[in-house]
Amino acid sequence: MRDTSAPGGRSTGPGRPAVAPAEPRPPGVDAVWPVDGGPRGRPVVERGFEAPRSPYGPGHRGVDLRASAGKPVRAAAAGRVSFAGRVAGRGVLAVDHPGTGRPPLRTTYEPVVPAVRKGERVGKGQVIGHLQGGGYHCATACLHWGLRRGPVYLDPLSLLPPGLLTAGHARLLPVFGVPPPAGGG
Repeated sequence: MRDTSAPGGRSTGPGRPAVAPAEPRPPGVDAVWPVDGGPRGRPVVERGFEAPRSPYGPGHRGVDLRASAGKPVRAAAAGRVSFAGRVAGRGVLAVDHPGTGRPPLRTTYEPVVPAVRKGERVGKGQVIGHLQGGGYHCATACLHWGLRRGPVYLDPLSLLPPGLLTAGHARLLPVFGVPPPAGGG
């Protein structure tokens, strides 16, 4: 298998960690996963970002996140809907994120049935649509989540805080030999 590392990142091919920021996390972007996670609190990445070597070259210009048809799709970060419609028979949403540089970052989501309209402001984590059924390019249902700055495709996982990429739910473990606090039990 060829190396699919993004500049400055780690390989994102099948069986490898899908953590390959194409650029440092933009300041002021506080992003969340756009679909609900699995048992560890984060969605399964079916296919990671593979930066194309040229504008029209092969690659994977986003990440595929496993999710069931009909499940809610959320805005990863606050912004304004720049497109809500159909492209090649699929529902597509695009959200521009002002204050993220010039040109501003844009996240894309497909295939979705939009619940928002072009021009509408959306908040981080707000439901913007529902995953559309049908086998488009994943063996199972999945959300294709993309990120662009102008014409340049970036890894959308670079928007997420590192803790969201690796952490599951927190669990408290017993501590033996530590006395209880004074006055408490």
